[in-house]
Amino acid sequence: MPGWSVRCPSQRLRIIRTPIDAPPGNATLSTSNNAPRHRRPPESRTGSIDQERIRAAVREILIAVGEDPDREGLRETPARVARMYAEVFSGLHEDPRIHLRKRFTQKYDEVVLVRDIAFSSFCEHHLLPFIGKAHVAYLPNGKIAGLSKLARVVDSLARRPQVQEQMAQQVADLLMSELDARGVAVILEASHSCMTVRGVQKPDSMTTTSAMRGAFRDNAATRTELMALIFGPQR
Repeated sequence: MPGWSVRCPSQRLRIIRTPIDAPPGNATLSTSNNAPRHRRPPESRTGSIDQERIRAAVREILIAVGEDPDREGLRETPARVARMYAEVFSGLHEDPRIHLRKRFTQKYDEVVLVRDIAFSSFCEHHLLPFIGKAHVAYLPNGKIAGLSKLARVVDSLARRPQVQEQMAQQVADLLMSELDARGVAVILEASHSCMTVRGVQKPDSMTTTSAMRGAFRDNAATRTELMALIFGPQR
């Protein structure tokens, strides 16, 4: 982009490898000034997720597939599924920008790379999980973020129904704008349950998506060196 100083591949790189996979905290409970018609238990709503409605829907699904939702093994399943959805979709009601509010002034203008950030998300087409790892890099522009915050951004944006392509773009665009970075690169590798347990049933398939912004998009040499650092020369 105009006005950006792009370094040649000879620049030194700072590489951090971490197995970070801790999820963000649970979404906070919402409140309302208007009392509901029917009082619900405190756990019925997490953020804007209506657990009572999910429980009713799951019970209907069990009946629809020919199961007895009142038998011992399934009696608590609707409630379990409701709590699960409140957890795995908590990112819908969280602003991921909160993780990047704290930044540090640092005279460092070379690549910061955090790779192998474990994540899990849900495909919006079948509501089945896709699980993998993210590699996130950026070129600072006078400000740096805490390394754990990059992992928290990935977690926050993963916890929602979506396609992998969208997730890669959202992480890249957020980091580009909030960090005022000269460049951002996001690469996601994941295994999709919708391809492994149903349909074509290809358990060894992996999907890779990337989103390049700024210097990583405009400078082929910089992008090539980054890819070699992430994947190694064998790829």
